[in-house]
Formats: sequence, C-alpha cells, structure tokens
Amino acid sequence: MKKAWIAGAATLALAATLVAGPLAGHPNLKIAHNKILVAIQAMERAQKMNDYDMGGHAAKAESLLRQAEHEIMMAGIAANH
Repeated sequence: MKKAWIAGAATLALAATLVAGPLAGHPNLKIAHNKILVAIQAMERAQKMNDYDMGGHAAKAESLLRQAEHEIMMAGIAANH
C-alpha cells in the first residue's frame, strides 16, 4: 500500500512538472528564457532584413542563443529534481 502511494505521488509530481513546465517556480529562469526568445526573434529579423548576408555571424549568434535557451530549460529541469 505504501509503495503504491509513493509511486502515485511520484507520478503526480512528474505530471505536475510536465503540465506546469520545467520553469514553473523559477521566476529568474523564466525571465532569462523570455529574454532569450526575444533575442532569437530579433536575430531572425536582422538576418531577414540583411538577406541573410552577415558573414555567418548572425546565424552563429542565433545558434548560440538557441543553445542558451535549451540550457535554461535544462537548468529548470535540474532544479526540479
């Protein structure tokens, strides 16, 4: 009975994390995540306005921003465990 309760509680905690997202309860990570998303959108617009001819630097910057966005999400997941 106790094992079933623990398993149920663990499943509920996992479901809550998935529904709320890994950044739930981490306001500073949410702020950083939102700013990264804004920066990615700005880089996309900059590249489009310059016909994607920026010596590869804007594309690299966008790639690094996407990597940073991923790492912020991973930080939220790690903080939840």
